[in-house]
Amino acid sequence: MRAPGASALRAVVFDFYGTIAWHGQAPASPYAQVFARHGYQLDEAHEAAYFASYDGVAHLEHSASQAAYEAWVRRRHEELARSCGVPDDDVALVVEGLRAEDHRPVVAYPDAAETLAALRRRGFRLGVCSNWGWDLDVSIGQAGLAHLIDAAVTSARVGFRKPHSQIYVAITDQLGVSPTETLFVGDSFHPDVTGPLALGMQAAHVWRTTAPSGREPPPLPTEARRVSQVGELLAWPRLAAAAAGPGDGAPPEAGAP
Repeated sequence: MRAPGASALRAVVFDFYGTIAWHGQAPASPYAQVFARHGYQLDEAHEAAYFASYDGVAHLEHSASQAAYEAWVRRRHEELARSCGVPDDDVALVVEGLRAEDHRPVVAYPDAAETLAALRRRGFRLGVCSNWGWDLDVSIGQAGLAHLIDAAVTSARVGFRKPHSQIYVAITDQLGVSPTETLFVGDSFHPDVTGPLALGMQAAHVWRTTAPSGREPPPLPTEARRVSQVGELLAWPRLAAAAAGPGDGAPPEAGAP
């Protein structure tokens, strides 16, 4: 049963990395490992602050082309290296290591394909919305999920990083639904929970049991729910039946992201 006044759901949008795909390794930071290989240290708090500093940023000028975006990413990595005390002579080496990690192949979580397929059978339109690099479609293909996704939006191409409202508008527009007809699912609190809620979406926070020990999940807003893996979504009452929609409830044809 849905909350009074809530719109019927027609679409489910997933974050990508950490939600339906990952590098298939223990949750140690790959960026910290790059720094360590070169004799430097990147601690968890410093890394978290680095990524958070770009949350919600509009960067249309850097999304004009793949080359412009690559140059911007490298400048950001250079700033991160210098902020960790890496001397100029080693900055380029660290940046190359970070870019190699950024392009490392990903794999789907064990429950991802089954969950997406079940939601499609129930008639939901499925999207991916990620703060990710230029070739999100390639990464989705590597994970073996492309045939299950109707539309995908990456911050690199659209020019806005979650939780900027325009990246959510971009994915709902591509799916042909309104934000209030959409559930957003992701593992990052502000990009995947508070940002979508502010636009009128519903939100599910993924907090996997593989999270680093000692960390507690942040308190959830009353409008959001939490799961330990995406497969748990299939038991939710609002997702248990066929999606609401103007047609007959049949799933749309999947296309390449």
